[in-house]
This record gives sequence, structure tokens and C-alpha cells, in this order.
Amino acid sequence: MDVNSKIYGLLTCFLQSLLLSSTTLEPFDLLYDNGVEAFYKGDYGNVVRYMESALKSFSEVRQTTIRCRLQCSDQHRFDSFLTDKIFEVILYRAHCINQCTEGKIEAQSMYKVSEDVIQDFNRRIPYNYLQLAYRKLGQLDKAASAAHTYFQANPEHVEMGGHLEQYKAQKGVKEEHLIDRESRPHQKAFFAGVKLYDKGNYEESVTLFEEALTEYYRADVECRALCEGPQHFEEQNHVLYKYNLYELISDHYTQVLHCQHECIRDLATCPGRLSTMENYLPLHYDYLQFAYFQAGRNEKALECALTYLLFHEGEEFMTENVEHYREVLGHDGQPRKEAEHYLKQHKQELDLLLIGSSNLGVPYIEANYWSSSGGREDANRIPSGTNGWMDYVPISAKRNVTMSVLQELREGGPLLYENVRLVQNSVTLNGSQRALFDDVISEDECSELKHLAHSVTAAGDGYKGKMSPHTPNEKFEGATVLKTLKYGYEGRVPLKSARLFYDVSEKARRILESYFMLNSTLHFSYTHLVCRTAISGQQEHRNDLSHPIHADNCLLDPEANECWKEPPAYTYRDYSALLYLNGNFDGGEFIFTEMDAKTVTASVKPRCGRMVGFSSGGENPHGVRAVTRGQRCAVALWFTLDPLYRELERLQADESRGDLQYYSELC
Repeated sequence: MDVNSKIYGLLTCFLQSLLLSSTTLEPFDLLYDNGVEAFYKGDYGNVVRYMESALKSFSEVRQTTIRCRLQCSDQHRFDSFLTDKIFEVILYRAHCINQCTEGKIEAQSMYKVSEDVIQDFNRRIPYNYLQLAYRKLGQLDKAASAAHTYFQANPEHVEMGGHLEQYKAQKGVKEEHLIDRESRPHQKAFFAGVKLYDKGNYEESVTLFEEALTEYYRADVECRALCEGPQHFEEQNHVLYKYNLYELISDHYTQVLHCQHECIRDLATCPGRLSTMENYLPLHYDYLQFAYFQAGRNEKALECALTYLLFHEGEEFMTENVEHYREVLGHDGQPRKEAEHYLKQHKQELDLLLIGSSNLGVPYIEANYWSSSGGREDANRIPSGTNGWMDYVPISAKRNVTMSVLQELREGGPLLYENVRLVQNSVTLNGSQRALFDDVISEDECSELKHLAHSVTAAGDGYKGKMSPHTPNEKFEGATVLKTLKYGYEGRVPLKSARLFYDVSEKARRILESYFMLNSTLHFSYTHLVCRTAISGQQEHRNDLSHPIHADNCLLDPEANECWKEPPAYTYRDYSALLYLNGNFDGGEFIFTEMDAKTVTASVKPRCGRMVGFSSGGENPHGVRAVTRGQRCAVALWFTLDPLYRELERLQADESRGDLQYYSELC
């Protein structure tokens, strides 16, 4: 019996230990470090195990922190402003949070984690390791998901963009695998609702917009709870200065309030972006009021319209909508309680966010007016709703205004040169600010420029030295105007050819400036003679692009159906053009798409003397189909309306050209 008791006791201890170990949450920074170490050892199975566990642990710590802080804040409220009572509540609340957190995640996961590790998780660095590890293990569906998740927060990562294109071309990788594992619920529901709304599926969009609002208010509460923890005092050195308790607590809560103030901006900003979606929360109610109206639910439409006016009191188009709904229903309504409660606490924060955008001189939302049938009508017609077009301009931007606001968008001006022909305009190219011209230069000029390209272009020139910047299946070579002119001055290429490149680019600039009827000078931003060549032996079963779909002055975000005008995009570019030198190659068609980067709206087959010109913004996403045989050469041109961003090499080329002209006359 004694032996059996001992065995029973040992088994009990073993099972308890096993149970305890299975519920213990391992520190995410330790797991992350183990994952990195495994990666450099080539142990990809453990990379996946450690990184997935680290992500799970990080999420659990975050959720536990939120739950405990909210629970303890509710239990220990600041019901009195007496100093002693405030300190008492602070101490009780801190003790409560520590007990709650330790009870949920164990003491070993409560120590302070370095800021570098926290930043790695916020920047989704673990997903970069995961996509590489899953790829090595042959699990391409999971690799694609990890790559997509990472790329959403790091859109400037060109290499990851290339990996994604490769994954899309692989068998076994489907569109449903390209998911954002860290998507924010309120934004995911909102953007999904916008897509349905744009398609006219109003009933279905209502469900998603309502879900987005619920998730938004939940996310706001969670964001503010996360601000309650330890803060950084960057402006004061508490080692050198002896602050008393009152000053320390005052400093702490000043930092907390500053953090909470940023929650509104954070919730309206997509991961990896700098630009805030201006008017983000009120826009939910704008979409809803019109969607409910289209669905025949006027009671709800009135409720949402009145709620919108809480944010923008007296807004004309919404006031007219409210009057219409009241007339149809025969009675008044009330705005939503959750919005009233929210505004009582955070109205000033929202106002400051909106003031920031209006200071730029750029409207935070361009409201379009629509009839109940969905067609654009006179602004006095009601009810009306937005088409969702928002200007995403970073508040830090100090250009006076954007091209789209300053310039009245026009086209159809004179072509200036006798032989140049307009082949297609914006209407026939199914877009706006697009044009296709033929016979911009002659066959002889094409031949001379192509010969020049073979003499002066270098692999990777213009692409930070990368020979294959967009696809491993093609080689890219380029040269600038200044480099070409210098070669001409040195006698390494014919002077006549060097001057032709310069003159042809100026001719293209004048054509675009005149045709699009611009009321200010179009300046060169960058000029590039570029050839892309299909690499033999790498063209079978190829379905990637020579140049992925993009926009020239903003970061294209197909998931959000938007284009973010912020660095690293060349935000100062206003117009673009491509002047083709040949057409004797396979593939290489220039394509325009919708914002989804999938739906092709127009295709242009290059040929000698053909030029496509267009505005550089999100209205004109474009790319190049794969060049599968031969070499495709063109003069690529980007322009700006802002003289501050004129191409420096062009200014130097202007001086060099004067010297060249003098030199050629002497010869």
C-alpha cells in the first residue's frame, strides 16, 4: 500500500507539473531571440515554432494587460480630487494590476522588455523570418500569408514586394492565402464595407460599417488602457534632477494623456503608413446614412445623419439630408448615444486632428452628391452621400497644396508639333489625365537613341545598382541626361546623339504641359534612358510583371483601395511620361489598372515614337507586363509643378549643353 501511495503521489506531482508547464506563458522576447538564433543556424522548423509562439505570447501579454488595466480602473475610480484620495487610488490600482497580470501570465513574463524588441513586433519583423522559414520548408501558402502580413506594415520593402509577386505565381498559393494576420478589426470591416458600398451592395455594407463602429470604439478603449502603463520621460533626466512625488506623478499623467490623445490618430492610420485617414470616424456615419437610405431604412438613415452632424455641426449637405429624412418620416430622430458619449470625452482631440488637415489647404474629404439612383446630380438634390474619396495628405507635408487641388484638371490643348498625333485620350483610355501620342520622334531618332542606350547605359543605373530591381527574369540598364552629355563632351558617344536625348525629353515636356493645359510650368523631376532585357532561359511558365502595379507619387494600397501620399513615395511628382524607342520584343505592354492593382483598364503596346503621358497620382495605377523576348527601350520622364523639386542633374545638364553646343560649333 505504501508503494502504491508513493507511486500515486509521484504521478500526481508529475501531472501537476505537466499541467503547470503547459499553462505557463513563455516570455515573447526570449522566444523571439530563440527564433532568430535558430534562423541563423538554418533550423527552420524551430524558427517557425519559436516565432509563432512569440507572436502568440506577445498577443496574450497585450490582451492580458488591457483586461487587467480596465478591470482595475473600474474597481478603483478617481471619484474624488482630494490629493490623499488620488494617491490612494493610484496605489490600489497599481497593486490590483500587478496581482491581476501576474495571475494571468506568470511573473517571468512581467519583466520589462527592451524597446528594440517591442519595435520589432510593432514593425512585424517576426513575419519576415516566418516567410523565409516557411519558404525553406516548402509551405508556400503560409509563407505567402507571412509575407503579406509583413508587407502591409512595410510597403517600402521592395524585396518583400518581389517575394509576394513570386508567391502569387506559385502553384498552391491562392488569393485567400494572402491575408493580413495582424489586420485591425475596425479597419478590416470598414474597408470591406467600402468595397461593398462602391459596388452598390448597400444592405451588406451596412452590416460591415456597423461592425467597424463597434470595433472602433472597442479599439479606442483598449488603446487608452495601454497608455496607462510606464511612460518615457525623454525631456527630463530624473538622475540629474531631484523631482518630488507630486512632480513625478504629474509628469507621468501628462505622458499618459499625450499617449491617449494620439489614440484617435493611431486608429485612423493603417499599419506602416504615416498619413491619417482624415474624417475617419465621422465617415462611418456618412456611409451608413446613405446606405440605410438606399436600403429603404429611413429611421436609421436619420439617426446616422444626425450623428454625423455631431462631428460636423451645420455641414450643408448633411443638414439637407436630415431635413429630407424628417419630411419623409414625419418626425425627428436622435443621434446615437455612443457617439454623444464619445464626443463628450474626446471632441477636442478630434477637432485638432481635423484642424491639422485643413491647415494644409486640402479638404479632408471631397463629398460628391448622388441621387437615389446612384448617378451624380446637382448638389441641391437630397439625400446625398460620399463616394468615399478621401485625400490622404500627411500633416507633416509642407508643400503649399497638392497638384490635384491647385490645378483644374483639363486636357485637349495644342500638341505644338506638326507630326505629333493624339491617338487616345482619357475617355478612350478609361481613366483621367491620360493620353497616348504617336510620332513624337521619327524612326531615325528612335534608332539613334537606341544605339546611344547601348553605349551609355549601365546595369542597375537608376535602380540603386540592382540589375534586376523588379523581377529576376529581366535585366535593367539606364542612363541620365547628365551622364549622356558628359559622355558626349568626352567624345565617348556622338555629340549629336547626346544632344538628341536632351532635346527629345524637352519636347516631351512641352507636349504634356500644353496638352494637359497646365497653368504653371512643368519641371523635370527625373529623366532616364532605360532598357529592360528578357534573360534567356528564365521565361518559361513566367507570369510575373516586368514592373509591378504602382503609382508614381503615392504608395498604392490595393487592400484599402487607396494610395498613400507619403514617403518613401516621390510625393512631389505630378506628371509622368514614357516615350518608347522600339516595339520589336515580346510582351512589355504598359497597362493602367484600377486601384485594386488587378482590373486592367487600358493597355498600350510600345512602338517607336509612341508616348503615354498621365498624372502621377493614385488615379493612375500602372505597370508593365513581362518582357519575355528581346529588349524594350524607352525614355522615362517624371515631372513636378513645384520648382523646389526640379531635377538637379537636369540643371547641371542645362549648363553642360551650353558647353557642348559651343564645342560642337568649334568642331
